[in-house]
Amino acid sequence: MKIRKLHSTETPPMDLLLEADPSITKIESYLRHGSSFIAEIDNHISGIYVLLPISSDTAEVINISVREADQGKGIGKKLIHHAIEQARSQSYARLEVGTGNSSIDQIAFYQKCGFRMIAIDHDFFLRHYEEPIFENGIQCRDMIRFRYNL
Repeated sequence: MKIRKLHSTETPPMDLLLEADPSITKIESYLRHGSSFIAEIDNHISGIYVLLPISSDTAEVINISVREADQGKGIGKKLIHHAIEQARSQSYARLEVGTGNSSIDQIAFYQKCGFRMIAIDHDFFLRHYEEPIFENGIQCRDMIRFRYNL
């Protein structure tokens, strides 16, 4: 498996990005401002993340997704470690990520990767998404914010 920057001439894998964020409008917006990195196995895109600067000293993993068929192989962890190294190499002091209150597996995943919970943005998904989102039988309402100090 290799991780590389998605070239500006390549079409981002929207199906994969939509797995992590159901808003095409939001995805198109942060794709314009962030850097996309893909994980490839035998020239097949198995995962992606988008790194977005949010302040002079903080970057955010705004979207991260691994194809369902490739999950459980450590690809997500490798993408997060790659994002940490990218942020560090760009002299950021912090890397942040946000996920929904209903994203049970992702909440555990980020903590296993060394991120610490720093905030809850109450009703974020109600304010920013037109359609309700449900995961694990729970309505996604709040965004839980995590930080990794570099």
